[in-house]
Amino acid sequence: MDPSPAKRPSHRARLLERLTAFLLHEPEDREELLSMLHGAFEHNLIDADALSIIEGALQVSDIQVREVMVPRAQMDVVSIDDAEGKIAEFAIERSHSRFPVIGEHKDDVIGILLAKDLLRFFAGKEFDLRDSLRPAVFVPESKRLNVLLREFRASRNHMAIVVDEYGGVAGLVTIEDVLEQIVGDIEDEYDFDEAADNIVRDNTGRFRVKATTEIADFNEAFSTSYPDENFDTVGGMVIDHLGRLPTRNEVVIIGDLRFQVLRADSRRVHTLLVDRQRALSLDAGQ
Repeated sequence: MDPSPAKRPSHRARLLERLTAFLLHEPEDREELLSMLHGAFEHNLIDADALSIIEGALQVSDIQVREVMVPRAQMDVVSIDDAEGKIAEFAIERSHSRFPVIGEHKDDVIGILLAKDLLRFFAGKEFDLRDSLRPAVFVPESKRLNVLLREFRASRNHMAIVVDEYGGVAGLVTIEDVLEQIVGDIEDEYDFDEAADNIVRDNTGRFRVKATTEIADFNEAFSTSYPDENFDTVGGMVIDHLGRLPTRNEVVIIGDLRFQVLRADSRRVHTLLVDRQRALSLDAGQ
């Protein structure tokens, strides 16, 4: 009886063999490694997402904290002297998971407040801000992201306060800011479910709008008539109005509407908070 034929290797095994053969030659430097990885992508050994993640992981060692931090002027902070109700309202409005808590000024960071610790206040239980604070971690502007990520993982911290060479607060950086340099944008508290509408009303009566919302759809929702000859999206309209990329929390008035930038990076705008300027003016006059 003839022996049974050997099993054919699986598709995954064949890909692994091809990748092993392709990488058999050890690269001499990072440039050669990247060249080999691009070659592997061109030969369908790795996909575009995998290539992008590997490139990001290699590049974080060349990026300093100052390049990705939230600048001091754009930090959302809580004062140690703020009333509990004011802190809770601010946390709801900003929707962050962590807030630096300061004394008299932003250079005096006392600790970090986790938004979840406010649940005691909402539950009607005793809440003491000082007792709820977590220790603040301070890092220099020049720290490399790969080192910071390792420290975040070891300490289980998700936020660090960035200080300049004189010891002043220059900004803050989160573990998400670091990871986004590797894997790309990560959904956060300002992102919507992909299946949800581009325009969502929040509990304050204002609207969170994806920057990619088409001008025609925005006009229909808000009964406005913004032109779309020079841009297609709401984010494009804000950029065109300013003549540059806006920064986080920057406010722009266009017509009767007030646009606040909730989320933006060095490349594009992600999310906007929109309300009617006319309504704000009426409230201010009362």
